Amino acid sequence: MSVELRQLRALVAVVDEGSFTDAAIALGTTQASVSRAVAALEANLGARVLRRTTRSVAPNAVGARVLDHARQALAAVQALEQVAAHADADVRLGYAWSALGRHTVPVQRRWGEQHPGRPLTFVFVATPTAGLAEGLSDVAVLRRPVDDPRLAVEQVGLEARYAVLPTGDPLAGGRSVRLAGFAGRTVALDRRTGTTDEQLWAGSPAGSSPGAYREVHNVEDFLTMVAAGQVVGITSEATTRQHRRPGVVFRRVHDAPPVPVLLAWWREDPPAGVADVLALVREAYAAGAPAARA
Repeated sequence: MSVELRQLRALVAVVDEGSFTDAAIALGTTQASVSRAVAALEANLGARVLRRTTRSVAPNAVGARVLDHARQALAAVQALEQVAAHADADVRLGYAWSALGRHTVPVQRRWGEQHPGRPLTFVFVATPTAGLAEGLSDVAVLRRPVDDPRLAVEQVGLEARYAVLPTGDPLAGGRSVRLAGFAGRTVALDRRTGTTDEQLWAGSPAGSSPGAYREVHNVEDFLTMVAAGQVVGITSEATTRQHRRPGVVFRRVHDAPPVPVLLAWWREDPPAGVADVLALVREAYAAGAPAARA
């Protein structure tokens, strides 16, 4: 036989309440039931766990150690039950870079108006699926293709690309730049979650491509290196809205293709409310489409 939760609850109740009688009251059962549960626990463990006298009951040396693990086990089960009970309490929207940019707060507010008491929570997870694979998000905001047939993926909008430059950089003097302006420069690439790779310059004239590439692992690494003058980069418009910082300027890349904004979720287990999330985000990007293409 294996240890059961009711046996652990009986042990904890007896120790906390100080007697089998009071433990039975606390658990809403009979004294005989509590006694049987503790006896079964001791039989399963092959060791006594309580020291009984005519006046008191307390854990022995083995019981003290068992009691500690019993409390941890019961706490873990309670946490699992709470997670399951609140599974539909909110919708977690994972992102690996910049959420929804300027649409983030408006979408949250609109969601709150339509779904009072059920928040739309943005969760930063710097992984290729923005938390889906890790079980940390219900819906993921992605800006690069994901090749996983288990995921349903829908495009919800487009974002312009912007150069990310240190203050005082020669490219920062104008209102916009061109891809050829990066010729010979060291460009930062986040190959796991970023939106820029060497293909952006595919087909460009000889000598107009970056001179080198440097790996970064998240938006903080990226912006810190740009501010220090170690690299330049290209990112989506959303980054310019959510990650402004001293020492970094953004300029529109005039001839770069836009970045597709995607929402993804598990195909066989769609979260409740995913259709509403899709509709809200699509509406937000459609309303801002002229600005994104300007």
